[in-house]
Amino acid sequence: MARERIGDGLAVLGGARPDLLAAAPGARPKFVALGGVLLSTGGLAVLSAAFAVHMAIGMWWPFALLVGLFWGAVIVNLDRMLLVGMAHDGSWQRNLAMAVPRVGLALVLGVVVATPLTLQVFHKEIDTEIVTMQAEAADAYRTSLESDARFAGLPELRARIATDQEVVASGGRSDEGLAAVHAQASAAQAAHDAAVASARELEARAQCELDGTCGTGDAGTGAAYQQARAAADAAAAAVTGARTELDAALAAASAAEARSAGQAASSLETDQAELARLTAEQDRLQAAFDATNEGSGGILMRLEALDRLSDRNTTLWAAKTMLSLLFMCVEILPVLMKLLLNFGPPSTYDRLAALRDSGDVEIEELQKESRLEVARANEELLVLAEKDRIERRKEAILARRRPAPAPAPAPAAAAAPVVPPAPGDPEVPEPRQPWDTGPILTAARNAAVRTVRTVRRRPPGRVAV
Repeated sequence: MARERIGDGLAVLGGARPDLLAAAPGARPKFVALGGVLLSTGGLAVLSAAFAVHMAIGMWWPFALLVGLFWGAVIVNLDRMLLVGMAHDGSWQRNLAMAVPRVGLALVLGVVVATPLTLQVFHKEIDTEIVTMQAEAADAYRTSLESDARFAGLPELRARIATDQEVVASGGRSDEGLAAVHAQASAAQAAHDAAVASARELEARAQCELDGTCGTGDAGTGAAYQQARAAADAAAAAVTGARTELDAALAAASAAEARSAGQAASSLETDQAELARLTAEQDRLQAAFDATNEGSGGILMRLEALDRLSDRNTTLWAAKTMLSLLFMCVEILPVLMKLLLNFGPPSTYDRLAALRDSGDVEIEELQKESRLEVARANEELLVLAEKDRIERRKEAILARRRPAPAPAPAPAAAAAPVVPPAPGDPEVPEPRQPWDTGPILTAARNAAVRTVRTVRRRPPGRVAV
C-alpha cells in the first residue's frame, strides 16, 4: 500500500489525473517515471543552489541546504508546469510550437542548475588557479598605485630625500648647487699653491746667489743678490695675498656648505614626513585590496578560473563540457520525454482525457441552456402576472365609474344579526382585492423552482482540466 501511494504521488507529480488513471491503468508507469525524473531534477537543483550560495556568500551549510530545498521546489514546480501544459495534440506543428519555448526555458534552467555543480566538481583545480589570479591581481593593483596621480611624485620625493641625506651627511660638501663656490675655492687654492711654489723657487735663488752657488757665482750681497732678494720678497707678498684670498674662498665655501646642510636637514624632515604619509596611504589601499582580493573566490572568479584552466588544458575542457551537458540533459529530460510522447499516437489515457474534457464542455453547455430556459420561463410568468394585475386594476376602475343600481329594501326578517366568531372557530380569510396579484406571483416562483430542480446536474467524479 505504501508503495502504491508513493507511485500515485509520483504519477500526480508527473501531471496525471487520478480519475483517468483509474480508467487507464496502463498509463500509470509512464507518469510514475515522469514524476521520478522531476524529483531527480529537483534533487540536482537542491545541490546546485546549496553549492551556489555557499560559494557566493559563504553561507553555513545547513542554511545553504534550506535555500537549496526552496530552489528545488521552485524548479520542480516549473518543470511540472511545463509538462502539464503540453497536452497531446494530433498536429506535429502545434506540438513543435508548444515544445520550442518549453525546451528553451528548460535549457536555461539546465544551465543555471549545471553551473554550480560543475564548479564544485573541479573545485580543487579552481582553488589553485584562484591563488594565481589573486597574486596577479595584487601585482597589477600595486603597479596601478605607482602610476596613480596621488602617488606619481613618490620616485622624485625618494630621490630628493636621498640627496638631502647625502648633503647632510657630507656637511653640505656634496651639494651640487655649491659647485661655483667650490670652484672659486679650488682656484684660490691653486693660486696659493702656485704662489708658494714661486716664492720657494725665488727664495732658493736668492739664497744660492748669496752663497755664490748659482747665478753670478759671486758670494755676498751684491746687486744680483739684491735683485733675487727683491723677487723673493715680492713672491712672499704674493703668497700672503694668495693665502688671504684662499682663506676668504674657503670661508665662503664653508659658510655655503653649512647653509646647504641646514637647508637639506630642514627639507629632509618635511620630505620624510610627506613620504611617510604617502607610503602609509599606499600601504592602506594595498592592504584593503589584498583583503578584498583574498576573499574574492566567488562564483564569477571561479567561472573565470575554470575558463582559464579550460583554455590551457584540452582534457579539462572536454571533461567540463561533457559534465555540463550531462547536468543540462537531466534538467531538460522531463520536457523531452513529454515531447517525444506527444509526437507518438495518442494513448488510451490521452483519448480518455479528450473524452472527459469534451463531456465536461457538453455538460456545461446543457446547464447553460437550462439556465437560459428557466430565465425565459421566469420572465414570461412575470410578464403574464403583470398583465393580469393591470387588467384587474383596469376592471376595478371601470366598475367604480359605472353608476350603482338602487338597492331594494330588504325585509326585516331577512336581516341576520352579525354574530362574532367564537374563540375556537377557524378564521375566515378576508376577501382578496381585485388588484392583488400575490397568488400569481407565488405560482410563478414555484414553477421556476420546479424547473430549476429538473436541470441535469454534473455527474460526480468529473474533474475539469
